[in-house]
Amino acid sequence: MKTVLIVAGEASGDAHGARLVTAVHKKEPMVEFYGVGGSNMREAGVDIHIDAAELAVVGLWEVIAHRKVIFAALDKLKQQLKSSPPNLLLLIDYAEFNLKLAEYAKSIDIKVLFYISPQVWAWRQGRVNKIRNCVDTMAVIFNFEKEFYLKHNVPSKYVGHPLSHDVKVSCDREPFLEKNNIPASHLVLGLFPGSRKSEIKRLLPIILKTAEILKQQNPQLEFLLPLASTLTEQDLKPFLDASALDIHIIKDDAFNVMNACNAIVTVSGTVTLEIALIGTPLIIINKVSWLTYLIVKRMIKIPYIGLCNIVANKLIAEEFIQKDAKPKKMAHALAELLNNKDKKRKTREELGLIHQLLIDAPVDISISDLTLEMLKD
Repeated sequence: MKTVLIVAGEASGDAHGARLVTAVHKKEPMVEFYGVGGSNMREAGVDIHIDAAELAVVGLWEVIAHRKVIFAALDKLKQQLKSSPPNLLLLIDYAEFNLKLAEYAKSIDIKVLFYISPQVWAWRQGRVNKIRNCVDTMAVIFNFEKEFYLKHNVPSKYVGHPLSHDVKVSCDREPFLEKNNIPASHLVLGLFPGSRKSEIKRLLPIILKTAEILKQQNPQLEFLLPLASTLTEQDLKPFLDASALDIHIIKDDAFNVMNACNAIVTVSGTVTLEIALIGTPLIIINKVSWLTYLIVKRMIKIPYIGLCNIVANKLIAEEFIQKDAKPKKMAHALAELLNNKDKKRKTREELGLIHQLLIDAPVDISISDLTLEMLKD
């Protein structure tokens, strides 16, 4: 039996990992997966040794604060690699942690497949040298990434973006709202505060204050908040209890939430692409510790933080970063998306461009076939 140690340290990676494992098992049921992930990967048949929720932190200061947990997980995985070497180490996103693990794996001659590249094309390009030395194949999800890696002599395959086929709406807007006791005639704002506890603590209070301003302007405005698989309602409770808003918490149904909303305020990351593919107008909020911000600002080489804006190479979703993440500013932008018909129409047209960019480019190979190919070598 072939074995794969798979590592996905965040909610998005957990979802991608689950899809990958399911696709592999349809073709080769006897491949055994174990490692780091969340509830989605567990349901897909992965033997979870470390829960991804323990590792889901963002920002330099936040990583420092959680370093004991992170390094303990890294040490545990290194011990497993050494004591019982898998046929393949499959790393999904979560760059800093996974590149350290990749370095160790290569030192003991274990093959490494890295799925979903670190954004080395955007910042800290020097990391490409480390990747060249410790990753056998980089499976990229944007076509332009393949060209970047080939230019730097890193074996790379374009496997397509998982969201291009996986973002699907299973329930139309009206029945979905009816199921959640929301009149279809009411405007609905989506609140997407992230999948990490640190994001919830830092961003949810700002998002809620923004929502409160909009509620004062439109008493019939409704609010939907999808709960990430890495979080529990208890994680949100202190912040929701401090707000007078009536918010509908939705579990395991993010795509239908996106489709039901008239506009969305969201954290940066993969979720911005998901929302873009659904076609719902959005704004993006991002706020990290000042130490993290000052360091990253010096190294970043692109003008945007939202993946939807990066892929489109233009500002489609307005970004509210650090000191600009003010409830009044954000409420004004959201009010435009909710109420201005021309603004809504233009934004939806621009979001359609992202749909074309992610779907039209032909892939080299699927990620499941690439995984099986590397297991055969």
